[in-house]
Amino acid sequence: MRILIAEDEKELAKALKVILERNKYSVDLVSNGAEAVDYASQITYDALILDIMMPVMDGLETLTEIRRRGIGTPVLFLTAKGELSDRILGLDTGADDYLSKPFAISELLARIRALTRRSGSYAPAILSFGNIRLDSGCYRLCSEAGSVRLNNKEFQMMELFMRNPHHIFSTEHLMDRIWGRESETEIDVVWTNIGFLRKKLKQLGADVQIRTIRGAGYVLEEGPGC
Repeated sequence: MRILIAEDEKELAKALKVILERNKYSVDLVSNGAEAVDYASQITYDALILDIMMPVMDGLETLTEIRRRGIGTPVLFLTAKGELSDRILGLDTGADDYLSKPFAISELLARIRALTRRSGSYAPAILSFGNIRLDSGCYRLCSEAGSVRLNNKEFQMMELFMRNPHHIFSTEHLMDRIWGRESETEIDVVWTNIGFLRKKLKQLGADVQIRTIRGAGYVLEEGPGC
């Protein structure tokens, strides 16, 4: 799952990114409201975390513009402004939840899980397609033949495929979705991780495959591994 964090406190933003990535989320960071609107308008996120006190556009203005553009992504306000009137204003503006600073990381993660359960992007803990299962609780790909553990990027890629079987994803889309717009990683990392996943599917005796569609991208579909 992919999350956008709009937070102008650089150290806090970096810490949140590390924590969420350790919990298998893909994270983009921006430092002001205008950038948040731009990112949210171009990329499909599973949740947005917005600070209220930001430069250029504050969190309330940012959320108002995001909702005006018809973007219904769940939003969590993360802010030092914790008065009841502030919480009410944030929720009335269109936020789904509100967490005051300082906060416990365990509570933040629980609230993010609750947000994504309510969103249209929610996926169950175990995804199934053909004879394979993807367990998001332990990040393992399983079949009757056994199981293999996936690394962070492999897991995110396999989750995307299994949530959208028969959908063709271009290399550029996978790069943007999994590694992020600002990544300095070379695009061949996508091909490398596709190769790793194909080997693991073959190892598990999967009756599904990640097929290359020449000139278009990759698709997860029924059929023997390649």
